[in-house]
Parts: sequence; C-alpha cells; structure tokens
Amino acid sequence: MRNYRASFLNCCFLLWFVLLPCSLLNAQEIPDSFKKLTSTLVIEAPQSYEEIDAVLKPKRNDTTYMQYVNRIAAQEKYYVGQSYALNQIGRKYRNISRFNRALEYHEKALKAATDAKNVEFKIFSLNMLGVVYRRIDAIKTALEYHQEALNLAEAIPNPSKSIKRSRNVSLNGIGNLYQTLGQYDIAIAQYKKSMELEFQLHNPLGLAINHQNIGECLENKGLFTEALEHYNSSLSYNEEIENIKGKVICNNSIARIYIKQQKLSQALELLTPNLKTAEALGDKHIITAIHINMGSALMKLNQLKKAETHLFAGLKLANDFHFPFFASEANNFLSELYKNKGNYKKALEFFVKADSLHKEINNEVNQRYTNDLIIKYETEKKENEITSLAKENEIINLRLRRNKNTLIISIIVLALLMFILYILYRQKQLKNEKQILTLERSMLRSQMNPHFLFNTLNSIKLYIINNEKKNAVHYLNKFSKLIRKILESSSLKEISLADELDTIALYMNIENIRFSNEINFKVHLDPSLDPHTIKIPSLILQPFLENALWHGLSSKEGEKHIALSVTQENKDFIKISIKDNGVGREASEKIKKNKSLKRKSIGIAITKQRLANFSKDYQNSFQVEILDLYRTDKAWSTEVVLHIPTH
Repeated sequence: MRNYRASFLNCCFLLWFVLLPCSLLNAQEIPDSFKKLTSTLVIEAPQSYEEIDAVLKPKRNDTTYMQYVNRIAAQEKYYVGQSYALNQIGRKYRNISRFNRALEYHEKALKAATDAKNVEFKIFSLNMLGVVYRRIDAIKTALEYHQEALNLAEAIPNPSKSIKRSRNVSLNGIGNLYQTLGQYDIAIAQYKKSMELEFQLHNPLGLAINHQNIGECLENKGLFTEALEHYNSSLSYNEEIENIKGKVICNNSIARIYIKQQKLSQALELLTPNLKTAEALGDKHIITAIHINMGSALMKLNQLKKAETHLFAGLKLANDFHFPFFASEANNFLSELYKNKGNYKKALEFFVKADSLHKEINNEVNQRYTNDLIIKYETEKKENEITSLAKENEIINLRLRRNKNTLIISIIVLALLMFILYILYRQKQLKNEKQILTLERSMLRSQMNPHFLFNTLNSIKLYIINNEKKNAVHYLNKFSKLIRKILESSSLKEISLADELDTIALYMNIENIRFSNEINFKVHLDPSLDPHTIKIPSLILQPFLENALWHGLSSKEGEKHIALSVTQENKDFIKISIKDNGVGREASEKIKKNKSLKRKSIGIAITKQRLANFSKDYQNSFQVEILDLYRTDKAWSTEVVLHIPTH
C-alpha cells in the first residue's frame, strides 16, 4: 500500500512539472495541466491530508484552483478531496478577516469529512472552525470545537503525523481560549504540552506559535523580560522557515514590550516597516494591532496628530471586522489622547465607549462561573464513582471475611461448644451486616447528589447558549442557594422536615422557571407538627416532584397544580402527600412510548432504597403508594403518598 501511494505521488509530480508551461493564463482560467492533475487525484482518491497536500500545496492558497478541486471532487463524490479544498478556501478568507465566509467554507468542509467518514479531516475541519470563532471572540463555541477535535485525535490508537499536528493545534487553540479568559497559568501549561509534541514532530512553525503564545501570557502577567525571550525564540523559528506573517506578529509583540519598557524609538523602528508588510499580507487582525501600538507609542512621544491618525485607523478596522478587544483598546487610548489635548468632552466619550466594550467582553464571567460549576460537578461525579467503587470493594471484603469466619466457626462448632460459638458468630454477622448497610447508604447518597444536579446544570447551560443574560444570572443565584443547601446536608444522614421543605421550595422555584412559571405549587403543613423536630432523609421528596413535573404536567395543557401536604398519621408515622393535576399515569405511559427520547427515571428506585435504610434505623417500616385519582371513570391526576416513621 505504501509503494502504491508513493507511485501515485511521483506520478502526480511528474504530470505537474511536464504540463507546467501551460499555466500562463488569465487569473480566472484553469489550465489543462491542473485539470489533468485534479482528475488523476480524484481517480486515485488518497485519504490522508499529507498525500493530498503533497499534490495540491503549490496552489492551495489560490481560491480559484481550490474552487475547481471542490467542484470536481463533489461531482465524483470524492468527499475527502472536497474537504481539503473547502478548508483551504476557508483559511484564505480567515487570513483576510472575512470570517463569515471562512465559517461557511469550514462548515461545508466538516460536512464533507463527515460524509467521507474520515476522522483526520473531521479533526482538521473542527480545528479550523475553532480558530475562526476564536478570532471573533466567540470563546465558548471555539472551545467546544477545539475540545471535540482533541477528543477525536486522542481516541486514535496510532495517529498519523497529520493527526498529531491537528492534536497540537487543538491544544494550542484551547490554550488561546484560556488565555482570553485570563487563565494564564492553565494556558501556558497547554502551550508547553503542545510545544513538547511539536518538538517531537520537528515542526518549527508549531514551536514558533507556542513560543509566541507563552510570551503573550507572560506579558499579561507583567513578566516583560521573560516574555521578550519567548518572542525572540518565536522570531528565530519564523526566520528559519521564512514565515513572513509569523515575523510580523513577533515584531509587533516585541515592539509592544518596548512600549511598556518606555523604549519608544526602538518600538517605532520595528512597527513602521512592520505595518507595510502586514498591509501587503492583508490580515486585518494584525494590521489593527500594529496601528494601535503605533498610536500608543506616538502618543507617549507627544506626537498627538500622528497618534490620532493611527488610533482612528485601528478603531475603524476593529469596528469593521468585529474585533471587540482592539476596539476597547483603541477607545481607551483615544480617551487618554484627548485628555492630553485638553478636550475632556471627547475624552469622556471615548472612555465611556471603552468601558462599555470592556464590560461586554467581560460578560464571559457568568459563563466562566457556569463552566466552573460543570467542571466541579464532573470532578465530584468522578470522585463519587471512585468512592463508590472503593466502598463496593470494602463490602466485598467484608462479605468474604464474613464467609471465612462462617467456615471457621462451623468447624469450631463441630469440634467444641456449638451453641456458644454460634451466638458469637451471630453477633459478628449482625455487626458486619450493619456495617454493610451503612456503606450502602453512604454509597446511595453519593450517587444521589449528581443525579439531582444533572437537570439543573443543563438548564443553566441552555440559558448561556441562548444568551439570555438576565435569566442566566437569576437562575445562577437560585442555583447557588440550592447548591449551598445540598452541600450543608450532603454529609448528614438525615435532616429536619423544615430544611427539606425549604430545599424543595427552592427546587420547585428553579423548575418553575423552566416551565415559564406555569406551575402552581402549594405546601400544607399540619399545624400540630413541628417540622424542626421531625427527621427525614435529605432530598427524599425531590424525585416524586420531578416525576409529577415531567410525567404528569409537562404534557398537560391549561392550569398546572402540585399540592404537597404533610400530616400526622399516628404517633409513629407522618403522611406526606404529593398530588398533581397532570395527565395521569396511563396517559403518561402512552406519551412516553411515542417519544423518540425517553427519560429513564431511576430516582424513585433509589429513594425507596434510602427510605428502607432509614426505616431500619427506626426498627420500623415505610410505605409508598402511587394512586390514580379519578373523575368520570377516567384518570386525570396522580397522588403519591409516603408513610414515613418518626419513632
């Protein structure tokens, strides 16, 4: 197979150089040489990026040629070649800051890679989308694309060189996003990991990019000397591979350090020729940054007229191409400039604009807080799983030890005093069973908290995705109170009925937000009861309320009611009733069968096990009844009745 591929590549190169003289043509024409080359490529249909790039690399930056490859590959259903061409076109548009067009082509490339079932090109396309979204400060979306690409790359047992490079791009992209969020130490860790892998691949471009990124993080931390060392290392690698764009970026960063070190003349000596090179490249992102840096340096030198020209040029580009960070920076410098000129009215106007943009950018804080909650939840979930496994192992060891003791006792009973040894054995057996019961109860509690949190976290995530800021903040406040309640009771075997009712009220308040406040939830407490002295397991009522919401009321039209009633049944039991006016169990089952996505409720089973353990401590029993309430012989609502021991 390797020899076949090598022969194919040699054939393609030979065909290219033989027919190269025919390529003198108008910009919009495709020469016969390239048409034949494309035809050969489509017939041979190589599946790796490296093989296709070896053939098309000389023309990959020419959108006319790539459009032709895309068209022919689509006609012949050669989706891998189509994905390659579409990604090159998208990258070209990205480099001239036409981001909407870039996204359009990268999304088409991802679809083509998916149709081809080619993981390598799918990873490549996901990374390209991540880079574009990062350029327009869509942090959450960019992170999702890079993370998905990284997960796919790391799942491949023996990755190709191209996949290894894509994995490094993912790590670098994730580092960039953490850098944008101000998490510089985490970002540097990602860059160093990527740099180590790039070193193994002998990829100077990757090393240059990571040195540049580390320098930016160190600069933001105020470590200018260390940042300058990394910028110079990046510049050396870019000079080695003659990467003009890379050199422009490095020189701009070095100049920015010089400005902060008050070496203004040295900064301008770098920036002036750098601007001309950047304009020739056409990358608006870099041009914007250079204009703002030049304006900053000139303002410090009191050359206010020239500074104003560059700052306005940078601001216009930032507004035209949606670079909110640069727009904020330009407005801030213009505010300072007009203050120096004594025009305080204009200075205030630009300051207000800068402050507004800064707040808009920092609106990521709520999202970051939610992401932290999700990370903590995932961490807690994994820790609970580990704890559960450890406790299960301990249970098994206890059972093995008990069986071993049973055998020993049986032998001793047969040999010596059977009755006395049997009593001792039974005492030890009861002790082990009680210990097993305690461990099982603890394990159930550790499984309960993640189950309870899952739906609420998804709701918060949905508000963030839909950019419903007020609802997200309101929801987060409610959720933080609920988290505090859960954390306070998670270490307790039981809590007071009053605390349980407070937690449930908060839970229903949160769920009601998701139901557009359509749920009328009422609680009736028997006046003869003191809820502070009655103990019940924590969060024991939540699964039944969840069932009432999602199986009874979610499919119902019109008014929706849930009534929770707590009464004294007798001296040993309290009775808790949860009644809804939903569609009833029979109708709910029919609706669930017709749904493609079925909600599997395990909360009720876990709750019954917890109630059983709780009742054993009281040397009593519990009872759960689920009743259909009828009107004209047709079920129209459901009532859950819990009989819980108090003594």
